[in-house]
Amino acid sequence: MSETILGGQFTFPGTSLTVQRIGYGAMQLAGPGVWGPPKNRDAAVAILREAVAAGVNHIDTSDFYGPHVTNQIIRQALHPYPKGLVIVTKVSARRGPDGSWIPAFSREELTQAIHDNLRNLGLEVLDVVNLRSMFNVHHPAEGSIEAPITVLANLQRQGLIRHIGVSNVTAAQIAEAQRITPVVCVQNHYNITNRHDDTLIDDLARQGIAYVPYFPLGGFTPLHSSTLVAVADRVGARPMQIALAWLLHRSPNILLIPGTSSVAHLRENLAAGQLALSPQIVAELDGIAGATAEVKH
Repeated sequence: MSETILGGQFTFPGTSLTVQRIGYGAMQLAGPGVWGPPKNRDAAVAILREAVAAGVNHIDTSDFYGPHVTNQIIRQALHPYPKGLVIVTKVSARRGPDGSWIPAFSREELTQAIHDNLRNLGLEVLDVVNLRSMFNVHHPAEGSIEAPITVLANLQRQGLIRHIGVSNVTAAQIAEAQRITPVVCVQNHYNITNRHDDTLIDDLARQGIAYVPYFPLGGFTPLHSSTLVAVADRVGARPMQIALAWLLHRSPNILLIPGTSSVAHLRENLAAGQLALSPQIVAELDGIAGATAEVKH
């Protein structure tokens, strides 16, 4: 696929890292509940190789997926890594024996997480590390991230991390992090029906900072909208392709990391970069969030 077909390119601010705007999120390569190994490891390896062969050069992962599983599969599939491939990982959580998600904010836990990522990915330095705020596991919640960001900044000075991002954060936490180190990306929950970060996205765009929505297709509860279905029928695409195309149209600093364990779905996701949406269609899709909010009330 050509660079333009994958949504165009974006360069993380203050870096030499340029990626296609459609990347790949590795979370679904682990077993059910992002726990344990996949049913078919060979299939997981194949999907990563297919993504890179199609031009994807931005892979999002974490060593707490599995745990350790997705990073080990990425290494098996792609190491030695092709030139230009950017692997973004995240830290600050660990998994309980029951698969639960436990905050891991201490200096020791964060340092261990960086070394675990390096070992399992087979790298000497990590391109981008996102600190995921864990004051609330499911959505951003206020609380100081100064201490853990300072730990990452120190590890960056040691040469183990090139660049730092943040995830599951509020605007105040982003500003707090920026007082300590440059922030190259923000990763929050956002999609065509969940638009709480609209103002934040526009502010980050003015700063040239990437916004990377996780659950761009709804995550564990897939998006559903009659408007999305109707637009997809008119355009001759699948609803989830329209949802991804809308995100690309939403703002030039948005990067996509849709995850899938299916090669067929991967190809559909990547093809969303070819969809051109008219201003009328974009306006129609913009109304979905409002309609969803009304239904919830």
